[in-house]
Amino acid sequence: MPTICWFRRDLRLSDHPALVAAVAEARAAGDEVVALYVVDPALWRAAGTPRLAYLAASLRSLDEATGGRLVVRHGRADRVVPAVARQVGASSVHVSAATEPYGRRRDEAVEAALDVPLVRTGCPYAVAPGRLRTGQGGPYQVFTPFRGAWLDHGWHEPAPRPRDVPWAALASDGLPDAPATDVTLPPAGERAARERWHAFVREDLAGYDVDRNRPDLDVTSWMSVHLKHGEIHPRTLLADLADAGRGARGPLADSVATYRSELAWREFHADVLWHHPAAARTSLREVVPQDAWATGPPADRAFAAWTDGRTGYPLVDAGMRQLRAQGWVHNRVRMVVASFLVKDLHLPWQRGAAHFMEWLVDGDVPQNQLNWQWVAGTGRDAAPYFRVFNPVTQARKFDPDGTYVRRWVPELRDVPDRAVHEPWTLPGGLPAGYPERVVDHAHEREVALADHARRAR
Repeated sequence: MPTICWFRRDLRLSDHPALVAAVAEARAAGDEVVALYVVDPALWRAAGTPRLAYLAASLRSLDEATGGRLVVRHGRADRVVPAVARQVGASSVHVSAATEPYGRRRDEAVEAALDVPLVRTGCPYAVAPGRLRTGQGGPYQVFTPFRGAWLDHGWHEPAPRPRDVPWAALASDGLPDAPATDVTLPPAGERAARERWHAFVREDLAGYDVDRNRPDLDVTSWMSVHLKHGEIHPRTLLADLADAGRGARGPLADSVATYRSELAWREFHADVLWHHPAAARTSLREVVPQDAWATGPPADRAFAAWTDGRTGYPLVDAGMRQLRAQGWVHNRVRMVVASFLVKDLHLPWQRGAAHFMEWLVDGDVPQNQLNWQWVAGTGRDAAPYFRVFNPVTQARKFDPDGTYVRRWVPELRDVPDRAVHEPWTLPGGLPAGYPERVVDHAHEREVALADHARRAR
């Protein structure tokens, strides 16, 4: 009786506990493992084109890693998975546990429809969401104590990669076609993930604590893309960080701790969504009156200027143009453009989050939605609403020579350094083709603070 390993957010063969369990059970029975991927129309429709194109490339890589034995089936998982299990006479279906609202509902439906066990082993996180509790038995509301509990809890060592897996040969619907996109995608697949990670550890980890906020330096790891698709597990990263930090002092030790903390933020957001599934759509707390949000045609025009990278604020425009070009934005810039949408344009965070999910290759529900709520001041342990990012100050601090802005905003490539972040100060006026500012930041900041004060009264 073969087993089924149903791949989802775990498109890899290394450090894959569910795969290890499926292989062990199949070998004990002298049988094979069916490598199954289900193209769920609900998830396919919800994903943006860049992410679908990347996913198609990642599935091609996984198919190659299984020797061309990846079985792709199209349809609702609660119909497809039981049908495949009956077709092959499977003894069980092995999966990494789903942690997001849709995935949990889907797995419950699949489990109810199966005649054999749905075996959950591991999940996409080092510590499963929902596992950590405060001394009072509730979920953590604040990041720092969560991180402390997360570090104290610890995690397993990476699971060994199974050797000579007896993959079953089974008819497949074929790999999904990659939709056409103008976005420049990074290399996909487990090998690409590990190569990118090893290069980061070797070349850029030591300076991460100091340089991670500099979009002009391009020294971040880009692991968010690979973690989203499960081409590498955070436990693997944590093990390599432990090795790199063993005995380290100074900048390297600080950088290891900082990168580990960023992974903890990822797990904190997953934990928040586990306890508050509605946080994917609604604010966990209100910070301004409902009438503070801009509506109607003026709001739509402001939103279009933001999405097109034509707000007149160079750092904001550079970030939004990078999103359209690469399906990815530097984290510091994500915070700046999000703050601008919510607190300068007075548009709800949900509009920005939806636009990001449409374009981001690393679009991940708990990370995207909860990071937006962090900037908007509506989430758990969020930045206070009265913290308003100044796009000029942020640009001067983190893109001091204008390198990042000039890369993505060609209209400003010939502007002198002192004016590249404030082109409206040029004696001859704005460069040809670059727009006027859609709003005055100083004024809109005061409006945002006044709206917040009205809510507090």
